[in-house]
Amino acid sequence: MGDDRQATFGTDGELQTDTPPEATGANDFGEEKEGDETNGGYSRYVVSSLLQKAVRRSDEEVAAWAAWELARSGFGWNLWDRLNLYVVEDLRAGQDVALHIQRYEELAEEWEMDSWRGRLCGIQAALAAARATSSREASNADEYFEKVAAKRAEAYERGEEPSHDFPVGDLDIDGEFDAVFDGHTGEGKRRGRGTEFFKTRGARVGPEGEGEVSARWQRLSMVLDDIDYTEEQIRHALEPVAEDAKWDEPSEDDR
Repeated sequence: MGDDRQATFGTDGELQTDTPPEATGANDFGEEKEGDETNGGYSRYVVSSLLQKAVRRSDEEVAAWAAWELARSGFGWNLWDRLNLYVVEDLRAGQDVALHIQRYEELAEEWEMDSWRGRLCGIQAALAAARATSSREASNADEYFEKVAAKRAEAYERGEEPSHDFPVGDLDIDGEFDAVFDGHTGEGKRRGRGTEFFKTRGARVGPEGEGEVSARWQRLSMVLDDIDYTEEQIRHALEPVAEDAKWDEPSEDDR
């Protein structure tokens, strides 16, 4: 096996590797394992990468095997570190699997990661991740926004308009995102935008709108408020934000 261990230096200058004692010993063939070698004779880096690709491609069997191989080989810490990363790197936002993986990890630590029960936790977590909806949306967003930031800065240096800009542009008051400039912002305070502005513009939700009970509470709260809201203002405050016009607001003449 090739020696691809990652070496670091401790505070005392001693050369250290990231292969823990529990990952040492003999492999399945009775040979002494090299650094970062799994029991099956594989590099843990390769198995870890395989696990991630299996989760990403929803290959349950391969994901389960990779998790088992890492757990039984003394690399449980590596397994859980990677699985937690996959939650934010490779799965669609809002997946409940994040909580499942956290609980499986807690149990694995309680039972010892390379024990029978610890291995089952690893397999279950890998299966849960592989069965979740795969998406690299967060990674893609991060990479895209970083590149736009660079292009934007380059254009600024040249005194030009950027060919690509952030989705919010310059965020100017009275612009497309005017609703954000309520009393919680300096610009909004200077404009005297208080509760009335917030209730009728800043607090609107969508596209489904408020639920029946919440809408009733909001209406009654506005009716009982010291501010004398018009019926049109109350209607607008309760109206769902349109799916195709999330930031569009009618002019004062239209309300």
